[in-house]
Amino acid sequence: MFKFPKIALAIAICLTGATAFAQSTKYPGVGRDATAKEVAAWDIDVRPDFKGLPAGSGSVAKGQDVWEAKCAHCHGIFGESNEVFSPLIGGTTAEDIKTGRVANLTRTDFPGRTTIMKVATVSTLWDYINRAMPWTNPKTLTTEEVYAVTGFLLNLAGVVPDNFVLSDKNIADVQKRMPNRNGMTTAHAMWPGKEFGGTYKPDTRNVICMKDCVAEPKVASFLPDFARNAHGNLSEQNRMVGQQKGADTTKPEGSSGKTSATPATPSTSAAAPAKATDGKADTKAVMALLSKNTCTACHGIDKKIVGPGFNEIAKKYPGKVDYLAGKIKSGGAGVWGPIPMPAQTIGEADAKIIANWIAAGATK
Repeated sequence: MFKFPKIALAIAICLTGATAFAQSTKYPGVGRDATAKEVAAWDIDVRPDFKGLPAGSGSVAKGQDVWEAKCAHCHGIFGESNEVFSPLIGGTTAEDIKTGRVANLTRTDFPGRTTIMKVATVSTLWDYINRAMPWTNPKTLTTEEVYAVTGFLLNLAGVVPDNFVLSDKNIADVQKRMPNRNGMTTAHAMWPGKEFGGTYKPDTRNVICMKDCVAEPKVASFLPDFARNAHGNLSEQNRMVGQQKGADTTKPEGSSGKTSATPATPSTSAAAPAKATDGKADTKAVMALLSKNTCTACHGIDKKIVGPGFNEIAKKYPGKVDYLAGKIKSGGAGVWGPIPMPAQTIGEADAKIIANWIAAGATK
């Protein structure tokens, strides 16, 4: 009969301790201070001086295996793809590695900017890969895999040799070979500021060009029409946002894609070519709809990007036009993997046209 009071007393003491633990020292009654273990779980950033970098290593060879399994579908086998994200590799030279400044960044005629051209610190690569990649399943790479993938990227850029093993012991030496290590500046109004002895200045200094102005470029030659689409429509192979956009190679050079400035009539309506006839969709009209609604950002014609390729969907649902049209509009998850497809704002008629094309085999 005396056990119950003792148990009640023990529970009361525990609850009192838990309440005290749950109190914040700064804001009484609101939350509690994070424990050292909880802070350590979040404090995973790696600074340019490599503070925070965990011990470990990874070979270029291992990085290639990880890359092809988990990274290449978005960034390309050689990190050069612009299909889903901007290219990572390209635009740097052996001379850049010597000087620490990427010469192509100063060229107004250079077609684009890759990650390796711009990034100044190897710690940035390691830290971003560790925290955010793969973008569909971040923080799942092991420390060895992060070292290996970082080493593989640096190998693609010519910074380290094929047999290199990147580690916490030699990463500082690798930093001395980064192509744009001397290209970072703090002469702006963002960071660092007065706490580092700097001064605040406008972040732009636009001056009207009055002399020695860059001449307007003139195109001296271009691909003939029959060769423009030899490798498929570039506008469908590049992502819809960002600096680098592919040309619509299904149209002649310089074409705006507009057929007429005359207001549309029932017989010449812009929507007319997009109509399906005899249950089959006009391929060119479908391609235009896929591009307009950014479908090709996640789906390739004959390959998976984020979602399945259209050919793969066509094999699974042959002839099921109404079902496909409904899924295009409503979206869904679980059929092709864990990544959901959001509902689309596409019109009923356009969804039916795309569904007709997929149900008929999704042919180019």
